[in-house]
Amino acid sequence: VQLVESGGGFVQAGDSLQLSCSASVLSFDLYAMGWFRQTLGKEREFVMAIISTAGRTAHAESAKGRFTISRDPAKNTVHLQMNSLKPEDSAIYYCAAAGPYYTYVPSSEHEFDSWGQGTQVTVSS
Repeated sequence: VQLVESGGGFVQAGDSLQLSCSASVLSFDLYAMGWFRQTLGKEREFVMAIISTAGRTAHAESAKGRFTISRDPAKNTVHLQMNSLKPEDSAIYYCAAAGPYYTYVPSSEHEFDSWGQGTQVTVSS
């Protein structure tokens, strides 16, 4: 699975940003899709993930109430809508795919076997 992220950038605290990830794969619906982020010197951390089954999602506590994940099967794309951004949200955001045939929403890094190159998000205070 090849993944290409887009949509990163430099924003002010309180602003919104949408990240997108395009997947080059057959049977996109069979894959769980997730977003992780990483800052310098820290381990990569889970943000949100989604599977096609009933659009079930999982999220990190840091994303609760502010971030939304969605997928567009017609375009093989997954989006991460980030609202009310904070400086601590600044990181490189990675799109990841797990599967196929996930029946639950994975949230551990080791469960994802395909990764994008990452896109930088910087939130200024």
